[in-house]
Amino acid sequence: MTQRVPIRVMVLLGLLAGILGCGTGPRAAPDAIWGERGVLDGMLARPRAITIDAQDRLYVVDFTARIQVFDLDGNYRGPTWTTPDFRNGRPSGLGTTRDGNLIVCDSHYHCLRIYSPSGELLDTFGGQAGSRPGEFGYISDAVQDADGFIYLSEFDPNHRISKLDASGKFVATWGRPGIEPGEFSRLRALALGPDGLLYAADACNHRIQVFTKDGQLVRIFGGSGSEPGQLQYPYDLAFDAEGMLIVAEYGNHRVQRFSPTGESLGIWGSRGRQPGQLANPWALAVDRFGRVHIVDTENHRVQRIRF
Repeated sequence: MTQRVPIRVMVLLGLLAGILGCGTGPRAAPDAIWGERGVLDGMLARPRAITIDAQDRLYVVDFTARIQVFDLDGNYRGPTWTTPDFRNGRPSGLGTTRDGNLIVCDSHYHCLRIYSPSGELLDTFGGQAGSRPGEFGYISDAVQDADGFIYLSEFDPNHRISKLDASGKFVATWGRPGIEPGEFSRLRALALGPDGLLYAADACNHRIQVFTKDGQLVRIFGGSGSEPGQLQYPYDLAFDAEGMLIVAEYGNHRVQRFSPTGESLGIWGSRGRQPGQLANPWALAVDRFGRVHIVDTENHRVQRIRF
């Protein structure tokens, strides 16, 4: 079993990675790396989603269906809990409500579960598989706006965005399977921008689609490739303190920073196991200090950077 490495050592390793050119951008080196493969508290096994609440609690769910709570430096704070059943599959999306609770996208059980920070199950929205209003397929992500509306993304079989009110009642839906504007292929994640628009990671179409909160398409950017401005399986996205969009690219083993209109502003990471390198990152979150916490899935760890 690998020994947990202190943060100060990881900072030095990150600086070395920057010197060696493992990342590109304004600051190439991670300022912290934490995590090791395992199933004990504080360990990670293919982590797949992350979110940070207003109290600086960092939540991670991994392939074992465990939801764990850490501080922003990766120290395990607890508790750890799992969803009621995970024999069909594990949750793959996390978010927070406007009143500080945790949203868990219980993907294979077609529902959202709302938990307190201590792991108490408070509510469940959905649960019926299907394509009619209020029914869901594979739920991949969910966000809540300041007015209480919840937006959730689905892929198989529906490939759409649904809008619910604060009590979980169906309001609207848009999208369908396809490659045309407004259509989706493996819709992986959502983020609400400071401009009041909803940004969607359309993973297998290798693009970001931007909508009003009523479902009107505003713009699209990206496109398959590895050049700046292009994307390869965007799996998650979040806004930084400057209002720029950070995207985790599962296929390119990197994260990329965009303006809200789609101009590429920097790339960080490359494929590998060393500090500053990534292996199929699934998710990311930005803390109140502007640091990006990247879920380095196949390396069973989290890397923290500043663009």
